[in-house]
Amino acid sequence: MLLSGEYAVLDGAKALCLPTKLGQKLQVKPSRGSDLIWVSQDSKGERWFEAHISLYDFSAVKTNDEEIAKYIGKLLKNSVRLNSEFLDKWNGFKVITDLEFPLEWGLGSSSSLIYAVASWADINPFFLHFKMSEGSGYDIACAGAEGPLHYMLKDDELSYAEIDYNPPFKDNLYFVYLEKKEDSGEAVRNYLKTGNNRKQTADQITEITDSLISCKSLDKFEELINKHEDIIANATGHTKVKDERFSDYWGSIKSLGAWGGDFVIATSQKSSAETREYFRSKGLETVIPYEDLIL
Repeated sequence: MLLSGEYAVLDGAKALCLPTKLGQKLQVKPSRGSDLIWVSQDSKGERWFEAHISLYDFSAVKTNDEEIAKYIGKLLKNSVRLNSEFLDKWNGFKVITDLEFPLEWGLGSSSSLIYAVASWADINPFFLHFKMSEGSGYDIACAGAEGPLHYMLKDDELSYAEIDYNPPFKDNLYFVYLEKKEDSGEAVRNYLKTGNNRKQTADQITEITDSLISCKSLDKFEELINKHEDIIANATGHTKVKDERFSDYWGSIKSLGAWGGDFVIATSQKSSAETREYFRSKGLETVIPYEDLIL
């Protein structure tokens, strides 16, 4: 979860990142033949993607989803470019990935996959990420982290470090799934083309991130995330999610990641039951307490 810095992290803003307890596992087993058999399973253990991929040219010999197969092929090809010894024996493999969260949630299924494949290929996961995406790479840092961290990307140099972030008001924080998946890659491309006052925006967001890290009160936290929403709305031209969908809500609500979908964080000084009932009345069933999701 990107608590602060969405969009602006692309221009050097310091971001506050919250790795989740739920991730993705990758198993690699030897297999007969010279192809790679890829199987992806969802959080219920049900197979949602499969492919037989040629290790000669990384094309799909057989698959139930051509676009995903092309992505996997590109991921493997770029891994070989970064480590020429990876897959050089043309041995057959069976790869099984298991998500620990519902596929539609968008909790970094692609970034955790990049991190896992990079570990298998013995390469730097950030090098592989930047061959695959225009994103900032914060989610790659999260994939290998054991707790919250701050992240910065400036002039093609990145820095990140795990931090002690344990807000005393965390019982008042909830993550709400908006029942809609956004294409983060498309959101990044749009921002890079149309974002306004990007340098100023990045500087303002860095100040907010520093304040969030040291914040000890819920009132101050709400003030900071409200200000964050105002800044990103001005930079992108998007409508704030609270104004658009939750204008009658009693607490603060902030978008996380690409605006318009995935998750938001909501503050509430009412009971968990009242908070859940409010979002349920809006047709939203997934309301997760901070402690249940964040490492």
